Amino acid sequence: MYKILISLVFSLFILNLSEAFESKKPEEALKQIYPLSTVEVKNFVIPKEVVEKLEREQGLKLNSRMVTFYIVKKEGKQIAYGYVDIHTVRTKPEAVLYTITPDGKLDMVQVLAFHEPLEYLPEERWFKQFSKKDENSIKFKRDIQNLTGATLTSRAITENAKKALLLWKTLLGEEI
Repeated sequence: MYKILISLVFSLFILNLSEAFESKKPEEALKQIYPLSTVEVKNFVIPKEVVEKLEREQGLKLNSRMVTFYIVKKEGKQIAYGYVDIHTVRTKPEAVLYTITPDGKLDMVQVLAFHEPLEYLPEERWFKQFSKKDENSIKFKRDIQNLTGATLTSRAITENAKKALLLWKTLLGEEI
């Protein structure tokens, strides 16, 4: 009986650890970041020649020609854009939400789902250095500091921040 009780407690402990980082939907996260806002989902299919140009000139790696942006509005006015990038860090995926201001700068970066061990997840203060950066001021180890012990995560988040900004500029920048 004692062994069963210990096993049950251990199982609950492991379950709580795995749920310590729950996934969020982009719309929910955006509504938390921008209270009293509405979120519109807009899908784009990028022309093949534009994908080739972005990959060739900017070094981007696009897994699909279909891209989704979230348009955040408050009182009918666009106040932000959201882009979610899902990529593999080491062996497991993470989903990162990048919010972009109407003038094309990062507002904030938030991890929506992280399936690697939690010690590889950067602390909240590390994400603050992305604020107000544009695609020209977001170089890993120059503009954005590396994290010892989480190098792959910090590199992936930084590289995909630039991708988010370039996709925004390509797909939505002319509307501004």
